[in-house]
Amino acid sequence: MTTSTTRKALSPEFAAGLSNILAPEQILSEAADCLAYGYDNSRIQVSPDAVVFPHDHEQVLAVVQLCNQHHVALTARGRGTGTTGGSVPLRGGVVLSTEQMQKVIACHPDDRYITVQPGLSNQAVQEIVAEHGYFWPPDPSSAAYCSIGGNLAYNSAGPRAVKYGTPRENVLGLRAVTGDGKSIRTGVFTTKGVVGFDFTRLLIGSEGALAIITEATLKLTPLAEDKRILQAIYRDIESATRAVADIMKQPIIPCALEFIDGTAIDLIRKNSDITFPEAAGAMLMIELDGAQQHLAADVEKITAVASNHGLLSLTAAETAEQASALWNARKALSPALRNVAPNKINEDIVVPVSNIPALIHGLEELSAKHAIPIVNFGHAGNGNIHVNLLYDPENTLQAKNIDACLSQVFDLTLQLNGSLSGEHGVGISKQAFVARELDATSLNLMQQIKNDFDPNNILNPDKLFIETQT
Repeated sequence: MTTSTTRKALSPEFAAGLSNILAPEQILSEAADCLAYGYDNSRIQVSPDAVVFPHDHEQVLAVVQLCNQHHVALTARGRGTGTTGGSVPLRGGVVLSTEQMQKVIACHPDDRYITVQPGLSNQAVQEIVAEHGYFWPPDPSSAAYCSIGGNLAYNSAGPRAVKYGTPRENVLGLRAVTGDGKSIRTGVFTTKGVVGFDFTRLLIGSEGALAIITEATLKLTPLAEDKRILQAIYRDIESATRAVADIMKQPIIPCALEFIDGTAIDLIRKNSDITFPEAAGAMLMIELDGAQQHLAADVEKITAVASNHGLLSLTAAETAEQASALWNARKALSPALRNVAPNKINEDIVVPVSNIPALIHGLEELSAKHAIPIVNFGHAGNGNIHVNLLYDPENTLQAKNIDACLSQVFDLTLQLNGSLSGEHGVGISKQAFVARELDATSLNLMQQIKNDFDPNNILNPDKLFIETQT
């Protein structure tokens, strides 16, 4: 039985309970103080009634138990960098911020793992493990600020996923508190282990709807000796995608394989001093890593594989300065998008690599049909394309067409055997579309799992999928 929580003022008894668990400086209750914790990068905003800042597992456990006792909605939050509203507290209640949970619990370089609290930033973890010659593969674009807990909640990956995988492939185990206020440990401290169900992977990507992660044991990977950057520019989408498929079916796997389409190239041209060949219709950024003695040969092999009839130019950086210059073309895209359409919608759909041309051409047709410019870029090696709908809410036609256009983008994605989200999650913004990808039986099983972990429905309610009352 799922018991719904509804928004209501926090009772004096509940407030007193919080004060018994946390110090005064660990609690915010004034509306002005709570405001900043009611939104994320989705621009959706609902202010919580209180914000708490626990320091450890025991305090998280006590807060969850208190919320469970009083049926108060509880939303976990990292740094608020998500784009789908996953950390927005739709029913008010309490936001549990992990920003003060930044301890390293254990670091074992010889066993290639580190156990950390969820509030550490991705970059902080990278800096800690780099001193031992390692890195943690997930590298979302917000790595300098986003938290490990947020990375796990969304299964956020970034460019390196093409070679090294997502958080689900790079986390050994977790410590967490379930929605009914019970402590659990999942996974192992080894790279092999098959005892019991894989709750670690279940919790990663669950967006805080099943349990709140309090500790994570991360699998570490040795740092490569060196890297090489290549920039390849093609006449059309088909040529670029042919190169992607050819690169991915040979044994030298790039650590990043990024893509931008012709519309994005035109946008960069107009908003920067970066030049491209006149006929440029697509660009790939290819990053290789490995042993220094092998990289020169790897560059030669990838250059040969990436060269086809549609290649207009291919440049390999020899120095760090040259590499930075090549990346500038890709980095110039984000500010150009902000200048052109500050209210853009950014979706992160995924399709099989061979279907990227059909996706891009289908998006071009939708753009023309709805009079909404669409710019595409992303992680080509695994077909994870960021689809940017550039619309002006003050434009009557675009405002009228935007919902239908977005809906048809998702339909096109599923027709091409794709998925609605590669790394941004579902949250609020994609919730209405989940039933298009998942069948009714799967959705019912998800609901049952939610009920078992969180019988009073206090953890991040109204997210991920349309909940049913049973």
